[in-house]
Order: sequence, then C-alpha cells, then structure tokens
Amino acid sequence: MSSPSASTRKGLSKIACNRLQKELMEWQINPPAGFNHKVTDNLQRWIIEVNGASGTLYAGETYQLQVDFPEHYPMEAPQVIFIPPAPLHPHIYSNGHICLDILYDSWSPAMTVSSICISILSMLSSSTVKQLPADNDRYVKKCKNGRSPKETRWWFHDDKV
Repeated sequence: MSSPSASTRKGLSKIACNRLQKELMEWQINPPAGFNHKVTDNLQRWIIEVNGASGTLYAGETYQLQVDFPEHYPMEAPQVIFIPPAPLHPHIYSNGHICLDILYDSWSPAMTVSSICISILSMLSSSTVKQLPADNDRYVKKCKNGRSPKETRWWFHDDKV
C-alpha cells in the first residue's frame, strides 16, 4: 500500500540519511522486542514485522508495518501504516491507517523508529476488544484515492485503548 506521492516523493536529505543509518545500526544491535526489520535496499521505506505480545489479544499474531520517511526526517514524522490485513483494533482502520498521536500532532524529532514500534505494540497490547473503529467504513471510503493518513485531521480523544 503506498500513497500516490510515494513515486513523486523527494529523496532523503543528508540529515535524514545519517539519522536513518544510525537508527538502522542501532536496530541491528538492539532491536525492540517483538519486531523484525525486513532488510531491503530502500532506506526511505522500512517494512517491519510486528509480533503480538504474549498475554494480549494479539498474542501469536504477526502483522507488517510500512514506514515511509519524508525528506526532512526526523524533523517531520514518518508515515506509518499497517500493510493489510491490519489488526482489528479500535484505533487501526482496515486500510492500515493508525490513529496514534505520536505519528501526527505529538511527533518529536527525538522519537525513533524503535520508539514508534514500542508505542504501537503498547497500543495493541492495552486493547480489551478486537474491533474496527466505529467510523471505519466512512473513513476508508474517504481514503479510496490513496489519501495519506498524514492528510487526515485526527481527533485524539480515547486514551483508554
């Protein structure tokens, strides 16, 4: 799944390249528990395997995240989506878009791919129900033309899940 801008997206800045190479080296030495980076030759797009934590609704399940880095990473947040099929979760849409504030309004350049992954696993692990967001059908229909989740005005109101 990729946005239409993926093919026209600019390359990474030197700062972004250096930062991502550093994060990738750190990941290889000390990967976050429950995650596996699928090695490719594309530094601008990472595919990450997510393993549901034991003792949670997602235990034994495996999903894939696609992380697309913008030209000015880490000053700008990466686009992070689940490659369908996405987990059933109140904050994850069936098209893979994730409603999580650190991916949008609360992004900080101090965050890393590892910290994003840990936040996503925490969000999954704290869920008490496996269900789609209430507005899933409407939202997914609005995204039919390849709209990026970064173009959405998210309303972060539920910190219980």
